[in-house]
Amino acid sequence: MSVALVVGFMTLLDVSIVNVALPSIRADLDLSSGGLQWVLSGYALTFGLLLVPAGRFGDARGRRNVFIAGLAVFTLASAAAGLATSAIWLIVARLVQGAAAGVVNPQVSGLIQQLFRPAERGRPFGLLGATIGISTAVGPLLGGLLIQVFGAETGWRWIFFINVPIGAAAILLSYKWIPARREDQRRHESLDPVGVVLLGVAILLILLPLVEEREWQGPAKWLLLVAGLVLLGGFLAWERRYARRETPLIELNLFRVRSYGLGALIGLLYFAGFTTLFFIYTLYLQNGLRYSALLAGLAITPFALGSAGAAALGGRIVNRYGRPLVAVGLALVATGLAGTVLALDLVPGTNGGWAAALPLLVAGLGSGLVISPNQTLTLAEVPVERAGSAGAVLQTGQRIGTAVGIAVVGAVFFNRLASTDDDWSSALRTALLVTIGLVLVALVAALADVVAARRAAAHEDQAADREPQRVG
Repeated sequence: MSVALVVGFMTLLDVSIVNVALPSIRADLDLSSGGLQWVLSGYALTFGLLLVPAGRFGDARGRRNVFIAGLAVFTLASAAAGLATSAIWLIVARLVQGAAAGVVNPQVSGLIQQLFRPAERGRPFGLLGATIGISTAVGPLLGGLLIQVFGAETGWRWIFFINVPIGAAAILLSYKWIPARREDQRRHESLDPVGVVLLGVAILLILLPLVEEREWQGPAKWLLLVAGLVLLGGFLAWERRYARRETPLIELNLFRVRSYGLGALIGLLYFAGFTTLFFIYTLYLQNGLRYSALLAGLAITPFALGSAGAAALGGRIVNRYGRPLVAVGLALVATGLAGTVLALDLVPGTNGGWAAALPLLVAGLGSGLVISPNQTLTLAEVPVERAGSAGAVLQTGQRIGTAVGIAVVGAVFFNRLASTDDDWSSALRTALLVTIGLVLVALVAALADVVAARRAAAHEDQAADREPQRVG
């Protein structure tokens, strides 16, 4: 678990740590705005493409070797990114980095399912949730620190170089500590190559116009999204047909399980909301309030601290409280973000970032009660032999949610900025209201699960009461 969580932290950190380094990268490599977009979103794009096939491959052939192979490629790609001397070199390295991260991450949730019994999974999933929350929130702070220490000209390279010694040590420890699957335990079933291609192309077509929303002008780009949705429908039809004779890439029957279907929806909606906070807030702090990269990272640290503490607690108590705990967390996130809007209104100017620290802490506490408990509950009824692919589907939904959120909230943010003559406060306020709306929709889904669970329990009690008493 130690190795898996460190590697999970490292791969997820690279989603957000680059944000504060973009000005330095642009100045050093003379990147265009389109090139910067690919450095940032290309990672997320290839990350999302390989999650499901890598999860399925790990389920069938053993997770340790897949984990180590993905980690080795990620480490080499990190070194290549740090050594980049041109825009195309850095972009290709980031694409390979993201693909390797997509191979590694499904194995982490799969290992938890494999190594722990259902009643024991709350705590390790709590640690995984804390890892996800911290890696996303602390990225700007660590990036700011590295740029502060090594300077704006070369500091961005250390954002990638720092992965190399950690990755090398993790490879060695993975061989030592992660159990290998015996040859007689490996399943030599078909890996559904047609399904892999259909899903991969569908995800590519869906994500591409979203990550390029601000770079590709005109409405024609949305035809790719329509084509992706059509192809996704074709993938679902193929999977139903394929399941009659072989094990499909995705077990569609899992979505009939209420905890998995609603949990996946909550994850998609929540990641569409909460990850956009770091995107728009760091832009506001650096460009609107003229904070340095380090100060911008510090200003968002309360969210990271709250998320880490609450995630560890949530993992311990999730089996006791169930989905209502997730609903409470979502309510806290919405309340904290609303408090952030209020704090920035009441304390305008450069002190606004510090005035928002307390409501961001509240939002972070709520986030910690959402991510890990939701993951635990969503995967609770998944068979261990399907843990990797089921967890990968969950993460793919989160990546799509992130891309949708950044596209939608980012469009609102920049359109408001343009219409108000660079009024950064107004743009942030409007974008945060959209973010709160996404969190509230996730809350509705969580409450629907709570109500359905209580009705099911009531029906079971009524059935038990009607059953005639047996006489011994």
